[in-house]
Amino acid sequence: MKQIEVSILGQAYTLGCPDGGEELLAKAVASVDREMTSIRDAGKVKARERIAVLAALNLAYQIAEQGLGTRTGARGDAAELDVDELVRRVDAALADDGQLL
Repeated sequence: MKQIEVSILGQAYTLGCPDGGEELLAKAVASVDREMTSIRDAGKVKARERIAVLAALNLAYQIAEQGLGTRTGARGDAAELDVDELVRRVDAALADDGQLL
């Protein structure tokens, strides 16, 4: 697993990336950064943590809306997109950020 340095909303993060996953990670980072920047620039939300949660929810909604919100498990059963896990990942990524509320 590689360590990749990225920037989201002007903040640098080091993320783990599986070999060969750099392009997919770059696209994901760009989507998150674009969504967070849009929310921040709208001027209604200032706290980075709230911006991150809203961006995660917006992106999860977009995925679900495209029919990608479910995935098939190893046994062939459908599993719902785990929004709680997405929020936990966002929280973990922002955990060291001294600007959280």
